Amino acid sequence: MKTYEIRVQRLNETPDAPKLDAPEAAFRYWQSVITTMPWYIPDREICVAITLNTRLRVTGHSLVSIGTLNESLAHCRDTFRTACVLNAFAVVLMHCHPSGDVQPSEADHRLTRRMVEAGNLLQIALLDHVIVSAEKWFSFKEAGLV
Repeated sequence: MKTYEIRVQRLNETPDAPKLDAPEAAFRYWQSVITTMPWYIPDREICVAITLNTRLRVTGHSLVSIGTLNESLAHCRDTFRTACVLNAFAVVLMHCHPSGDVQPSEADHRLTRRMVEAGNLLQIALLDHVIVSAEKWFSFKEAGLV
């Protein structure tokens, strides 16, 4: 059985911190950073919240949940916990579909609506919810759903 340590660590703000101002940038962040994490499992749905400052530069990320092959559980409290602690301006929610089909399910639509509402209440914008696979992505923002 693997054990994991959870800690919140603020990244120092540097000019070269990735800027997530588009879904493609979020996808590149997922590929270069998230897939290298020790908790990343390629055949499971992984849900991550990426925190951003006012210039949309990454200040950190947190694991929200590790799911099964075709579903993942995510709650607003888990998604926005690190954003509150880090005093984030915004969050990009991301999760993967190991099947390769990035089209959102009805559950993905419901989750996004709940996260937008929670972000509005906390005054931490949910900039986007991006579903990724190994080679492509779906952006709720690009689709006009955020």
